[in-house]
Formats: sequence, structure tokens, C-alpha cells
Amino acid sequence: MHPLRCVLQVQRLSAPFTSMCWVLLRTCRAQSSVSSTPCPSPEAKSSEAQKDFSSRLATGPTFQHFLRSASVPQEKPSSPEVEDPPPYLSGDELLGRQRKVYLETYGCQMNVNDTEIAWSILQKSGYLRTSNLQEADVILLVTCSIREKAEQTIWNRLHQLKVLKTKRPRSRVPLRIGILGCMAERLKGEILNREKMVDLLAGPDAYRDLPRLLAVVESGQQAANVLLSLDETYADIMPVQTSPSATSAFVSIMRGCDNMCSYCIVPFTRGRERSRPVASILDEVRKLSEQGLKEVTLLGQNVNSFRDNSEVQFNNAGSANLSRGFTTNYKPKQGGLRFSHLLDQVSRIDPEMRIRFTSPHPKDFPDEVLQLIRERHNICKQIHLPAQSGSSRVLDAMRRGYSREAYVALVHHVRETIPGVSLSSDFITGFCGETEDDHRQTVSLLREVQYNTGFLFAYSMRQKTRAYHRLKDDVPEEVKLRRLEELITVFREEASKANKTSVGCSQLVLVEGFSKRSTTDLCGRNDANLKVIFPDAEVEDITNPGLKVRAQPGDYVLVKITSASSQTLKGHILCRTTMKDSLTYCTT
Repeated sequence: MHPLRCVLQVQRLSAPFTSMCWVLLRTCRAQSSVSSTPCPSPEAKSSEAQKDFSSRLATGPTFQHFLRSASVPQEKPSSPEVEDPPPYLSGDELLGRQRKVYLETYGCQMNVNDTEIAWSILQKSGYLRTSNLQEADVILLVTCSIREKAEQTIWNRLHQLKVLKTKRPRSRVPLRIGILGCMAERLKGEILNREKMVDLLAGPDAYRDLPRLLAVVESGQQAANVLLSLDETYADIMPVQTSPSATSAFVSIMRGCDNMCSYCIVPFTRGRERSRPVASILDEVRKLSEQGLKEVTLLGQNVNSFRDNSEVQFNNAGSANLSRGFTTNYKPKQGGLRFSHLLDQVSRIDPEMRIRFTSPHPKDFPDEVLQLIRERHNICKQIHLPAQSGSSRVLDAMRRGYSREAYVALVHHVRETIPGVSLSSDFITGFCGETEDDHRQTVSLLREVQYNTGFLFAYSMRQKTRAYHRLKDDVPEEVKLRRLEELITVFREEASKANKTSVGCSQLVLVEGFSKRSTTDLCGRNDANLKVIFPDAEVEDITNPGLKVRAQPGDYVLVKITSASSQTLKGHILCRTTMKDSLTYCTT
């Protein structure tokens, strides 16, 4: 086979090669635009181009290089071998040489976890991390695209950073600025063309490529890798916890989403669903337990649709059971270890470690998951059930796969199965075609369910989504904002009522640190993930009778609740305890 044909056939399988070609193209254009020498004849240019291409082809990646890149992915070892550098870069060029990186995170918990993954990769390449923007050599923004406001925040931030870059002293190495995550994936080259100060783009599946991208940038070129992957889960990369006093951590268990709700950009910025091997997740949780962390949150765009296909013996299992009355936008998926199995195994690692998970889809709550949450004392009795709307008509337009009636039935079933469970939800107001009657149905759902926590937003149409192509964003902005204010008001009223049922009860609280508003108060979170504020005082340690202690971050304490609002509980501390011992004393 002709070598050129080989390269063309495998080009789309290799992210480094694709990015290299893109960089080379920009380099050629840049050189041609500044050249002052006379243009050679077409014949000479053709001959010269052929020689140049042949030379680069001879010294560049071989066919075997791409075969390795495109091989069927296997479960990655916990301690992977260091990969060889790309053929067009030396190993030294991939080293950070102790340049300082400043990471700034926007958006969801997944982006927080992605920041830790990106930093783990860069740290191994010799970069240092700084919390001082002024001393940074590389500034990386981990971005969100879920709404227009989130993207506008990044554009505004780039304008601020432009001043920092233009005023950079020539005695220092040039300041490099990169956009990571969903916004890089959604807008791609538009960012580089609109903001010339941006040096690199890396999509959510391209963080392993950061050392190479930064090496290319050091040559004076812009660089990008925004290819989505069908298998990248970063299973072999242990995220670096950046806060030494942290009491909790996020553990990513799956990436991407297949639900294709008509309003949502996530499938287009984070790709198809793929899950980490169970073994790698359990290994990460064990390490976090050994480090003394007391809480982990299992993360995923659709966390409870988890399906690990890495163990062949489970690939003949049937499709997962859905919540009653719910449907999917895709064909049932066969085989694999499911979320209930993972949740069971994670909860057994450390009985003194709290387990949470987010963000789930209401369709993926079969009885086995609910039963497990009820039975295990260290799985928090708090469930996020994103409703999005209280109108069946709007839910159908959103392609959510359920009606209002099915959703309410699920809420009742959850509360019957898990007594005292805390519920939270997401709502979008002003979706395409939403009428005043649709809005009133959403208001009535908020009153009927009485959520403890809520996340409410006005609809923001996103390009590429089904709604963008097939529906009309016909609710005026002022109407969206008015409806949003009404939803927020109702939510706060109902959440206050729900949270006031805790007054007089003793609750287990995981101490996080001092309150932001007072150095004499401590704050933490209860099982329902509500913030609890209480005075810092000496109390008895139940495990050491007679010993007086002051609670520290990472301690479990019993707090008697004395007041409640829609977002916060207040009380006074009773004692320091353990999760196991608290079962005797907690009254909720």
C-alpha cells in the first residue's frame, strides 16, 4: 500500500496527527502571510512542496504508529508506562521545565474533577502549580457551555487576561493562555480566530495531550485538540487533590451522555456515554479513604446509567431496568456491570466514608438502587431528581422520556422506599413554546414535591441541539426572567417548610471548616447535603468518654438543629462521634 494512502486512511484515528496537520497548516499560512520574497512559479512551488512533504513523511509517524494509536482499547494499568513522545517532538520539548500553571474552573462538579485530572497530567510533565495569577507562565480556563451566560463569563475573563498578556515583561517567558473543556469543544476554531491571545484549545477528551499542545505553543503556534473519544475515561489517572484540608472528593465514574434531551449541549461537548472499569473506581476510592477523606461523590453526566463493559463475563447480562413509566431515546443497552453493583462495592470500602452521586436521570432508578440507598448507612439519603418542567407537554418537547404523572409517581415511590429522603431538582423555565399554563404546572410541581434543594435557570438555546434545529425560542427574555423569579420564590417558600421539619432533631454533620461569615462558627453538611452552621465549642468525644475536643475539618459531629431557612440549617454541637456511633443518636 502506498504510504500516503496509509496516512490518509488512519488520519482521523489519531488525535496527535490531526492536531499536527492543523498546526502545520496554520504555520504555512502564517509564513506565507509575512513573506517578502518573490513568489516562485507554480511548477517550482509544486516540486518544492512535494519534496517537503516527502521529507516530512519519511521522518514523521509510521503506519505502525497509527496502528498502535487505533488499536482496540484495553483496561489501562493503574501505573501506566510513560508513552514515547510524538515523532515530531523530542522528550525534552514535552517537559514543563518548572513553568507555573494557573488553573481556573467554571461550571459543574465534572469540571472540578477535570481540573484535577489536567493538573495530574501536567504535574507529571514537570509543571508547577500556582495560585498567584501574576506569577503564572500558563493560564488554563476549564470552561462550561451549558448556557450562554457561562460562555460570556469566559469571554469577559479573556478580555481581562489580555491586559496581563500584553503587559508581560520581555524578560519573562511568554504567557500562554488555554481554553479547556466544553467551550473549547463547542466553539473550536472560533475561539482562536476571535481571540488571538488564546494559544491552545483542549476538549474534555484531550487532557492527555496537554503537554504536547503546550510544546507546540512554545514554538509560537496556536494548537488545538478537540477530538471526542468513544473510550477515554482517564481511568488510569489519579486526580490530584489540590486542597490539603479537603474532607471530600469527586470521583468520575463515567463521561458523556446518550439521552439527547432537545435542550442540552452536553452530548455534543462531552460525547457518547462510556464508563470506567469498576476496578479502577474502587482503587481510587480506596486511596482517598487512605488519605483520610470522609466523603466521595460519584460523578457523571448521567451517573446512574453507569455500565462497565470491561469484564467480558458480564457482557451477556440483560438491559437495565428503568424507573416505572420512563422511556429512553436510545435502544436498550445490553450487558455490563450496572450502577447498583458499583454503588454496593463503593459503599463497602470504608463504612466511615459518606457516598453521594450526581447527576442522575430519573429514568435510571430501579428498585435495586433505591433499596441499596435505604440499607447502607453510609450512602446518603439524598437524591437528585431533575424534573426540568412540571408540564407533560413541555417534557415531551424536551424529550425527557416521562410525563409529569410518571415523575410524581417516582417521587412517591422514592419517599416510600427511603423514609426521610432529601430531594433536589433542576428546572428550566421559558423553554420553547412554554405557555403560562405550562409555567403554572411547574409552579404546582414545586409546591407538591417540596424539594429541599433546587437549581433553577432560564432557558438558553444552544447551537447543535435538537431544539436549535427544530424548535423556536419564542418566549421573550423578560417573560423568562419573570417566570424564573416566580419559581425561585415558590421554591424558597417550600424548601423553608421542608427544612424546618429538621428543627429539634439531632443530625450527623461532616465538618468542613469555619463559616465564611464568622470565625466563631463552624460549618459542615448533613446527610441531605444542606449546609449546617454551629458555634465552635469544646464538646465530648463519644469514642473517648471524658475527653473534651474542638471539632476539626473531617470530623463527624452531632448537631441539634435550632432553626432553618431555604438553604441553611443552624444549631448547636452536641459531641464528636463516628458515623457508626451516630446511628444511635440521630433523630432524622
